Amino acid sequence: MQLWKKDIFYLIAAISGAFVIRHFSDYFLESLLLISFSYSARLVYLTRQLERSLRSGVQAKNAPRKGVWGGIYQHIFHTTEANIKRQKKLTRIIKKFSKSTAALPDAIVVLGKKNEIRWFNNAAKSVLGLRKKDKGQYILNLIHTPAFIDFIQDKKINTVLSIKSPIDERITLQIRIASYEKNSHLLVAHDISYLKNIERMRKDFVDNISHELRTPLTVLKGYLETLAEMEEQQSPLLSHSLQQMSNQSQRMQYLVDDLLLLANLETEKSEQQRVNIPALLEQVCQESKLLGAKINRIQLITECKKSLQGNEQELRSAFSNLIVNALKYSSEDSIVKVHWHQEKQHLILDVIDQGEGIAESDLPKITERFYRVDVKREREARGTGLGLAIVKHVLVRHDAQLVIHSELDKGSTFRCVFSEEKL
Repeated sequence: MQLWKKDIFYLIAAISGAFVIRHFSDYFLESLLLISFSYSARLVYLTRQLERSLRSGVQAKNAPRKGVWGGIYQHIFHTTEANIKRQKKLTRIIKKFSKSTAALPDAIVVLGKKNEIRWFNNAAKSVLGLRKKDKGQYILNLIHTPAFIDFIQDKKINTVLSIKSPIDERITLQIRIASYEKNSHLLVAHDISYLKNIERMRKDFVDNISHELRTPLTVLKGYLETLAEMEEQQSPLLSHSLQQMSNQSQRMQYLVDDLLLLANLETEKSEQQRVNIPALLEQVCQESKLLGAKINRIQLITECKKSLQGNEQELRSAFSNLIVNALKYSSEDSIVKVHWHQEKQHLILDVIDQGEGIAESDLPKITERFYRVDVKREREARGTGLGLAIVKHVLVRHDAQLVIHSELDKGSTFRCVFSEEKL
């Protein structure tokens, strides 16, 4: 209100002067008109000055010192000054961000609504082959890998795509997409060539060592069988030793076979077809009954007759491992239930036992290779320690999920959940 006092005072003084003139002459209306014109001219002049100041930049020295117009100039000046400071601060932040992202080892590309390239860092130049002139170009015009084109067009958030670098076949990239502002996306490409090389070296090692072990194992088993079948009378100690050696060689054979199977599951492409799951479960259950149990412990329930798109041998291995484990880790007089059914758009296999159960702390690790739950058992449960790792990999290759529910001394339920895409 203080800013308006001067302008209001001038206006009241001018109107009062018009009334004074009225008492001495007949030019009252003319006086009011002249006052109005003068006041309007002043407003036009000040507005014009304000427009010029805004165009050239408001400065404190050019601002009127009193009145409402002085206040307007001061507000604009302070706002402009604050904006300039804020802009400088944002510029510093952007420069720091640009430097930090440029130093990142991962390639980062900002894509617009139509997948046009808005910005990218230095790593994108070395692994994706982008150049400064590519800004504004559509990324699909620069990278023509079919899998990459589908990945970008579908905007598969929270999924990962592994492809070779478009400029170097020796580089393997793991690509993710994240939402970035409205109608924008952030593409991040991570170089996993080192991990791929380690994986290949591990696979080669497993393959080589497994193949190298097969020959001496075959020779050893052959001689053990020959010694066991000799007609000469053998001492109890020798018979026991031969039996133990035979058992351990057979266990080693199972371990080699499982290692080779696991290596193939991790690297080989799966050939899939329609698999009659009820018939497959019937076969697996019949084979599992030959484990030497005195009674038939397997109860097979098939409520659904639908088949799956998958690899029959891989599914047979996964189902067999689950059923054999359930028989192995439960008492010899208990029942193992194998239940094949459908819930909404999912096909589900439940393998339910009444065994010793698994502690909650062990559940996250139970599918790791060679992991064994440390419990005291009345009888030794032998195995390779790779069964559940094989199950996990088979289900991953079939876009399925392994869910485990267990309580100590009450039993466990291993559930295989197949998505509707496999129906």
